[in-house]
Parts: sequence; C-alpha cells; structure tokens
Amino acid sequence: MKKNLLKTVAIAVGLCTFNTIVAQNPIIQTMYTPDPAPFVYNDTVFLFVDHDEDDAQYFSMKDWMLYSTDDMVNWTYRGTQVNTATFEWAKQGDRAWASQAIERNGKWYWYVCCNTNKETDALAIAVANQPTGPWKDAIGKPLAEGFGFIDPTVFIDDDGKAYLFWGNKGLWYGELNDDMISFKDGYKEVPGYRDPKAFGELQSKMNWAAGHNEMMTQYEEGPWIMKYNGTYYLSYPAGGVPEYMGYSTAPSIHGPWTFRGRIMNEAQNSFTIHGGNIEFKGRHFMFYHNGMLPNGEGFRRSCCVEEFKFNDDGSIPFIPFTKEGIRTPIKNLNPYKRIEAETIAYSYGLKNDRQAGTQHYITSIHTGDWIKVRSVDFGDKKPTQFTASVASEHDGGFIEVRLDNLNGDIIASLKAPATGEEDNWQIIETKVHSQKPIIGVHDIYFLFRGGDKELFNFDWWTFK
Repeated sequence: MKKNLLKTVAIAVGLCTFNTIVAQNPIIQTMYTPDPAPFVYNDTVFLFVDHDEDDAQYFSMKDWMLYSTDDMVNWTYRGTQVNTATFEWAKQGDRAWASQAIERNGKWYWYVCCNTNKETDALAIAVANQPTGPWKDAIGKPLAEGFGFIDPTVFIDDDGKAYLFWGNKGLWYGELNDDMISFKDGYKEVPGYRDPKAFGELQSKMNWAAGHNEMMTQYEEGPWIMKYNGTYYLSYPAGGVPEYMGYSTAPSIHGPWTFRGRIMNEAQNSFTIHGGNIEFKGRHFMFYHNGMLPNGEGFRRSCCVEEFKFNDDGSIPFIPFTKEGIRTPIKNLNPYKRIEAETIAYSYGLKNDRQAGTQHYITSIHTGDWIKVRSVDFGDKKPTQFTASVASEHDGGFIEVRLDNLNGDIIASLKAPATGEEDNWQIIETKVHSQKPIIGVHDIYFLFRGGDKELFNFDWWTFK
C-alpha cells in the first residue's frame, strides 16, 4: 500500500533518480525472480525463472515465470506459464523451485522441481509447442524422485544426445531419449562427485538425508551444464551456505571433471546464488540472483546478469557483481511499432500480471511509479504522436513521457481515463511536443501521476 504520496513521489523522482539512471541489476523489478535459466532461440533470449512471493519468510514459491529480450537490456514479461497445479500429483501451492527449459524439434520442454504429495523431492516435465504455452504435464508423474532431486539442468550435445543433471547435496545425471521425457539407461551419480580434485576441497556439511554431518566437496546444488570450444563446463552454487558460484570442466560429458575454482563471490543480500551462462550474438552473459531489490533478501531474490569473456585458455574469469549490468545493448528499440508496456529496462513500484497465455500488462500503478526503457531509436524523423492502451476501474491518471531521465523533458502527457473495468482497454492518443527535434537514440521514462488509489493498467504504447 502506498502511504504519504508526496513522500513517495519525492523518493521516486528525487532520491531514486541518480541510482537508477545507470542501474540494470536486478534486471526484473516487478517480481522477485530467482534461479534464472536463459535459453537462446533464434534471435531471442528466453529467461525462465522461479518466483519468490512478496511476503516470503521462507521459500514461498508457487509458479514459474517467463521473460524474453532481443537486446539484453529491455526485458518483456511473457507470462506465469507453469505452476504446481500443472502437475496434479505434486504438492500444490509451494516448492516451485529451480528449473530450466529447452527446445527440440519444434517442442519445448520445461524441467522443474517440486514436491510429491508424500513430501518427496521430484523432477517434473512440462511440454508445449511454444514457450508461451499452453504447457501441460508431459508424463503425468515424476521423471525421478528422491532426497535432493532438485535443480535440473538440460543440455543437447553436438551429436544430438541430450542429458539432464540435477541435485542438492548429491549430483546425478542421465542421458535422455529422443522424446526428452524419459531416460535412455536410467541415471547415476556424476563420476567424481565425491572427489575434491573434481569438485573442490572437502568440508563438513549436513547430509539431511542421513541426519548428520559428512565431509563433502564444494559442489552444493543448482548445476548448469554447457559446452564451449569442445570442453564441458559444469557451474554450480558451491561451498555451502552462503554459496558462491564455482565450476568444473571435463573433456567428456561423462568426465573426468576438474575443479576450476570460483566464478562469482557469495551473492549480495542472499545466502544462495544460482544461474548459468549463454552466448548470444557473439557475446557471453552470466546470469545469477541476489537479494538487492527493495525488501529483498535470502527468500526474496532477483535475477541479474553480467557480460564476460572467456580467457584465452578457455577458463571462465572471475566475474564481479555490478549495478550497471549490461552496458551496451545488442540492438536499439524501434518506438514506431507496438511495444508492450511490460517491456522494461528498469522500473519502480509497479507489477506485472500473473496470468498464463500471451496477453499481459502492467498493473498496480500508483502515483510516483515509473518505467525506464533503454536505447529507443527515433531515427531521423521527429515523432508527432504518442499512443497507449490503458484500462482503469477507478479515476485513471496520467502518463508523463520523459526523455533520457526522470527529470528530463516531458515530450508527451497522456490522460488515462476511467474505463469502468480493469480490463476494459481504451486506446488513447496525445501529441508529442518538444522544443528541439527528438531524433536518434534516447532512453525514455514513463512517470505515472494521479490520485491516491491504484491508477490504471497499462497494456502497450507506440509513437507515430
């Protein structure tokens, strides 16, 4: 609930302005988004994430969300596509933990972990014809179950063979059949999992299954399997609690694995760290989570990303945490086509919906909330009109379109009227006005103003 609106506006426009002009991390601000799992498909990065509830005091997690980008700086919400109810055999409304998805032969497979009704850790598979669903339970039962059977990572090798790795306080893997929903020859412990040469020096850790401490390697949970220049890389949260991100390499998917050390330090304001890396448009990106959003902490975590380059010998360099994140976008955004309101580089105060499907919008908008969109290319012609789709069951409000920062020139002011219902959408237009031509590349900000209630929902926008 928003209290003291003048104070809220002062915080949003004044104190937050300096910190958010250059900030990119965490990359999603509308929801808490731990355990990021990016996947490159054609010219798009799809980001599959879990979801910590806003009031979580432990791991309160009910569903999995999807985001995407084609520029690595503006992220579009693509829906809350899968939840525990997708799997009728699973414990409902909780334990929607880490996941990863992949495409093969025109179908998408989302490997998640949850609990059975008997409180057993289990791996599940959802399947769809496209990443935005609809998704359904692929096999109607767990793919595998047992203590520590969480955090699946999936990989298709150059020879077409697919593998699934997973595990907390244990590390297992198995080759998948071509159907991607069954194991070819079962699964087994990763060779060398208990060897300090493979996964780091031994330390005392609690073996929850056995009920006592044991000497274990640095590997903790959350594996991420990938291949680069013929070498296999397995990165993972390491060292216990708090976790840092470490990695091991091997000449074969079956090992032998060699511990290579630390990639990232212990996450900021979070006792866990979880993520993985991708190559996109010839550049390399490492994803992880921290607890640095407002009200964030170890049970309310958020996705971040850093760019890096492999060392000449193929090793992964130590990657420091930054607030700036990705400094140079892959491409610029075209403002003369329809842009979804849920396409955001950074934001303050608002939320996205929690629906499945393909139709999404920004909600919970109050006075002083704002959205930043990076690298908007107006080209060499001055825009003359700003158009937006809005809906409000209350009094509505205003969208101020500001250039380059929250205190920048107001180039358009659009009144969002009361439409009677929160999903009764109206397309509203207003003129663009500026003392100097608006050309070239700019960041734009949408600053929302109005009364003391929730103002309106925001679906999409465009310039003409």
